[in-house]
Amino acid sequence: MREFWRTRPRHQWLAATLAILIPVGIILAFYFDAQTNIVPPEQVIYVNDWPAARSDAEIQAKQRQDQARREALERERREQFQRIDEGLNRLGI
Repeated sequence: MREFWRTRPRHQWLAATLAILIPVGIILAFYFDAQTNIVPPEQVIYVNDWPAARSDAEIQAKQRQDQARREALERERREQFQRIDEGLNRLGI
């Protein structure tokens, strides 16, 4: 093997070195990339605290408020998509 490589020209040495270093570099890049940001960030969960003596009427009133808020958000979102659609239609898309 030593005799074989001793008779090789300089450009073949360079090509052999690159042939070894490029895959090693790719493997190292994947290794170091896998080590970064693997732990998910801390997640904060907010919980509502309700009094135990809450009546059914209070619960239903809160549910109606929540439903109205959800419907308003959905309506706004639908209007945003309609405006985008109208703009795209004007462009012929």
